[in-house]
Amino acid sequence: MLSLVAAGSVFFPGLFLASRQTLQLLMGWSEGDAVVVSTRLVSSLQAVMASSAGCIIASSCRDVMEDRHWLTDAYILFATPYFAYDIYAMFLCYRCKMQVKGHEEAGLDGGGSTQAAVLGYLRREVLMVLHHVFMVAFCFPASLLWRQGKGDYFQGVLFLAELSTPSVCLGKVLIQYNKHHTLLHKVNGVLMMMTFFSCRVLLFPYLYYAYSRYASIPVYAVPLVAPWQCNLGVALLWPLQIYWFALICRGALRQSRRHLNAPPGIQKDRH
Repeated sequence: MLSLVAAGSVFFPGLFLASRQTLQLLMGWSEGDAVVVSTRLVSSLQAVMASSAGCIIASSCRDVMEDRHWLTDAYILFATPYFAYDIYAMFLCYRCKMQVKGHEEAGLDGGGSTQAAVLGYLRREVLMVLHHVFMVAFCFPASLLWRQGKGDYFQGVLFLAELSTPSVCLGKVLIQYNKHHTLLHKVNGVLMMMTFFSCRVLLFPYLYYAYSRYASIPVYAVPLVAPWQCNLGVALLWPLQIYWFALICRGALRQSRRHLNAPPGIQKDRH
């Protein structure tokens, strides 16, 4: 158990450092560019690993409650340190962005105030930080201990939520480097909306639906028989996914309006 946690604690920060050093030394990138891209790269790789594990687990469990798969607990142990690492990695991204912008939002002075940067980061990314803290403090024990070896299928389906992460990361990188008018950004935006809606927004209703079929009870009765940890997790995580999906849709709508309102010559240049 501890060996898997230790492996994850070394793997994700180690991959980030190796990627950052490679981009800076071999590619000649600036520290800020290397940090941003390395963070997105590690997040995307973790998402691919989690999604792959989810596919294997969900497809292997015929009985959604009783069937077990060794990969379930193993990946939970390995991936949990990622969420702690990602809080720090996102802070590094935020600090680099604010340094490029001249320290306005972070409130940094010429010498650079780490405390001001931390406060600015927490103000901007409070929901994401709370989400990651909740994943470690609540979802880890709930997934590993409280479910008492049952429901590996549901845990595998939960891993599939990460399917949307690579497109989200790519979209942020393209926006960061002013590539939001390219065809790649538009195609990625459609993919991001589809995967985020299906793998995050519809995910939690599907879990209740799947259990209702297993137990032969109406969907509305599932919260009455489900463990309180499951209901609490859904009550806290599902609204966040809906909120973030709304932000994605709003951003896509804003971009579409800008494109439609732009003069024909500008639209042609952007393509």
